[in-house]
Amino acid sequence: MQFLRNYLACPSLLCALISSAVAQISPSPARPFPQHVVYASGVHKPDHVGQGRMDDSVRAFYDAWKRRYIRSACVKGQYYIWFEGPDARKQCVSEGQGYGMIIVAMMAGYDPSARKIYDGLLQYARAHPSKASPLLMAWAQRKNCRDVDGSTATDGDLDIAWSLLLAHEQWGENGDIHYLAEANAMIAAIRKQEINQKTFSVLLSNSVEQDSKDYSDMRSSDFMPSHFRAFADASGDRSWEQVSDNNYRLFHYMQERYSPAAGLLPDFINHVTVGTGVPARPHYLESKYDGAYNYNACRVPWRIAMDCILYGDQRSAAIVGKINRWIRSTTQDNPDNISAGYSLAGEDLKNRYYEAMCFISSFSIAAMVGDNQAWLNKLWDYIVHFGPGGFDYYDNSIKMIHLIILSGNYWKPGV
Repeated sequence: MQFLRNYLACPSLLCALISSAVAQISPSPARPFPQHVVYASGVHKPDHVGQGRMDDSVRAFYDAWKRRYIRSACVKGQYYIWFEGPDARKQCVSEGQGYGMIIVAMMAGYDPSARKIYDGLLQYARAHPSKASPLLMAWAQRKNCRDVDGSTATDGDLDIAWSLLLAHEQWGENGDIHYLAEANAMIAAIRKQEINQKTFSVLLSNSVEQDSKDYSDMRSSDFMPSHFRAFADASGDRSWEQVSDNNYRLFHYMQERYSPAAGLLPDFINHVTVGTGVPARPHYLESKYDGAYNYNACRVPWRIAMDCILYGDQRSAAIVGKINRWIRSTTQDNPDNISAGYSLAGEDLKNRYYEAMCFISSFSIAAMVGDNQAWLNKLWDYIVHFGPGGFDYYDNSIKMIHLIILSGNYWKPGV
């Protein structure tokens, strides 16, 4: 109100200058939440609750998520997404920073501070560069804001680059940060350092060099074909289309060869060629379940389904269709029967009979593709029943993104 009174009292020319300056500093978002996007043909949203109730569920969970996970960093004006993981030494990981930057960009309009927070999240990412490229983020920081090491985690960089395209669409280029230029520079760095130059598979990190034994390995959840479409459109680099084509071939092969009944992908894939690979051996990188459908691969139904949801790709629909048929059968259409991990044969991992939102909500995104309406409705009810308590940053951040998608409020840049 004080600003309004001052504005009314000032001379017309001065008012115009003030108005112009304010517009440049903090323009209204071009795509404020809620957006109510019309997804591709054959894609469904929950239809047993009204749109207003779904939007309210997203807002309520965002408020709780924001209070819990957005933290001020060691440098004023910078923000990070609190890791809240079992390793108490870590403050932030690039994966979480990417999640947060997508969420905040999508929630602009509802959250009046979204641009300030987004810019602070980006500044934090840029303040923690990898050794090999200042455009890519070091994968983790300790509580004192110091990097664990100078290597990257490719999934974090992919989401940060995607979020920059959202920020460009949302706020334009009239501030100090030129989002599109930042995005294109980052996309080029990812293409050079985090994509296998021979097979076009996605590398684990930019620390994996061409003569490394890990150069033919990948994390299945790093295949994000809807991101790659946007990267190709924004940068003009059509080689991103070959990245998608080769990885679709690989995923089709992995389903048919190693999981014909369930359609599941392993956390890690070894010995990737053009269209072939093998499930990782136990303890390849993280756990005895590195070759199973575990805490990395649980994101695959979501990542793959988005290419159908946003762009209508039928290769995506075929992959998630197999997963949909299996999960509905094995759970008897009861979300409470979803386990936190499976073998590639579709058998529950031992002692995993508990709720893990990253598994449950990812199946809900897959359920949006095809004829799964009753199952999708049950999943929505099950997911929104839980608050953030009892789950960590990984579960809650993935759920936050999925609520935006499920409610029809997730949009693609360039439209």
